[in-house]
Amino acid sequence: MMGLPIEHLVVATNENDVLDEFFRTGVYRARKSAETLHTSSPSMDISKASNFERFVFDLMGQDGKLTADMFKQVDQLGGFDLSKDSVFKEIGKYGFQSGRSTHENRLATIRNVDEQYGIMIDTHTADGVKVAREHLQAGIPMLVLETALPIKFEETIELALGRPAECPPAFKDIKSKPQRVENIDADVNQVKAFITQHLN
Repeated sequence: MMGLPIEHLVVATNENDVLDEFFRTGVYRARKSAETLHTSSPSMDISKASNFERFVFDLMGQDGKLTADMFKQVDQLGGFDLSKDSVFKEIGKYGFQSGRSTHENRLATIRNVDEQYGIMIDTHTADGVKVAREHLQAGIPMLVLETALPIKFEETIELALGRPAECPPAFKDIKSKPQRVENIDADVNQVKAFITQHLN
C-alpha cells in the first residue's frame, strides 16, 4: 500500500494454522487451548493471531466499528466467516499468500538446507523456508526471515541432522555458569526496588 516493491508477503504457519486457514478459506477460527498443539516450532503455537485486527481493519475498508464487531464475534462465537463476502474475493490485492508446515516438513527442510547450503537453521525458519519454496516465482527473489538460533531447539536439530546444534561462541560456556535466582513478591514497588539496587 505504501509502494514497497514486494510481490507477495508469504505467511508460514506450523500445525496451528489459524492464519493459513483464513487466507485459504476466508474463515477465521480461533482455537481453544485444548486445540492448540505443542509443536517443535513453539513460537508459532498460537490459538489467535496477534495484530491480525490491523489487517482486518484494512480489509474491511478501515471501518473500525465493523472490525470491532467482528472481533467480538471471535470472543463470543470463536471466529468469523468472510468466505462469501465480496471483500474476501479481493483479498489477493493485499499480496498475502500462505502455507503450513508440519514436524516432518521441518525436519526435512532443516536437513535439506544443511545439505544444500551448509547452513543450520532453526525450526521456525524451517517452516518459513518450506512454505516460501511453495510460492517461488521465476525472476522474483524470495526472502525468508530467520527468527531464532538453532541452539534453542537442540532436540529437533539433533533429530534432523544427527548432530548437536551449533552454539554461538558468546554462549559456549553458558551452561557451566552459575544460575542466580531471587524470589520476590509480585509487587511493582519491590520489582522497581530490586532493579534499582542491581543497576551496577
